Amino acid sequence: MAAITYQCPNCGGGLAFDPGTQKYKCEYCLSFFGLEELEEEAQTAENGAAKAGAQTSGGMSSAGAPVEAVSCLCPSCGAQVVTDETTAASFCYYCHNPVIIEGRLKGGYHPDCIIPFSIDRKQAEEIFRGWIGRKRFVPRDFYSPRQVESMTGVYFPYWLYSCQVDGSLEGEGVRMRVWTAGNLRYTENKIYQVSRRGQMDVDNVARNALKKNNARLSEGVLPFLPEGQKPFHMSYLTGFQAERRDMESGELAEAVEREVKDLASMRLKESAEGYSSLKIRAQSAQIQNARWYYGLFPVWTLTYKGPKDGKIYYFALNGQTGKVCGELPVDYGRLAVLFLAVFLPLLALFLIGGYFL
Repeated sequence: MAAITYQCPNCGGGLAFDPGTQKYKCEYCLSFFGLEELEEEAQTAENGAAKAGAQTSGGMSSAGAPVEAVSCLCPSCGAQVVTDETTAASFCYYCHNPVIIEGRLKGGYHPDCIIPFSIDRKQAEEIFRGWIGRKRFVPRDFYSPRQVESMTGVYFPYWLYSCQVDGSLEGEGVRMRVWTAGNLRYTENKIYQVSRRGQMDVDNVARNALKKNNARLSEGVLPFLPEGQKPFHMSYLTGFQAERRDMESGELAEAVEREVKDLASMRLKESAEGYSSLKIRAQSAQIQNARWYYGLFPVWTLTYKGPKDGKIYYFALNGQTGKVCGELPVDYGRLAVLFLAVFLPLLALFLIGGYFL
């Protein structure tokens, strides 16, 4: 399995994508480069290698020798990088350079689009601390400096679904009017034939495409803003981890289509307002021009294993919008301290009051 690193044209150090500038930063000489500059450098290097009769891989990198399916060689230092089957971008544990595992995102696994990180690590940590600061009974280990440093930026795989839905509704609407004249009360019911037809465009319904993901983690940070999508380019992965999908769109199609049809039917029903009651006799929703897309979207993640129950708790942050979701552990010792601090004084007051009575 071949590996790729993107190297600084100035000093040869590893480049990482910088969310703040939307450019590529060298951690060694602190230079910044745009994507066009890197592609020009890659083309120059490729032409030079071709003249020398050399074989290159990945454009801006050197490739390691093929090894086992879950291993690759770091192009920077030659160390073996071991990952699981779905990891597409990681770090070399020896030289700490970002490594992209080239073959994992080829062929049918090549993403159609990507949303680059807009929120950098510093911003992600600030958002996490602000979020955790409002939670009083969380174990201190959950937000210790060591724990916060383990926060990881990951591109998660998502399937995106778009279509048009042709819907129709037939029913009977009743408008009721009640009034009083003298001692008499009158009720008038007017019955109408209700007919609604329309087409609804559905775009970018996102679903988690990785089985090992906690669905609440990857779907809890939705939605992502479609205007942030860019054509996929390997270089956006540098400096972050990335996962390759292991779910096919067919596994999700039935549930997504049912959801889309239900939404279209609900919208048609909402359009038939103004009646005291509405009896639906027939309705239908037909899907047209269904399309599936595969994308990698940015998420900052942090996990914590409870020392007593062994349960995994998590924090997830949408790396584009800043939306937060998570499941928090509870420090029952701190809860007990609060209980005693409130209960014992009340008990003492009650006993004293009872004694004097």
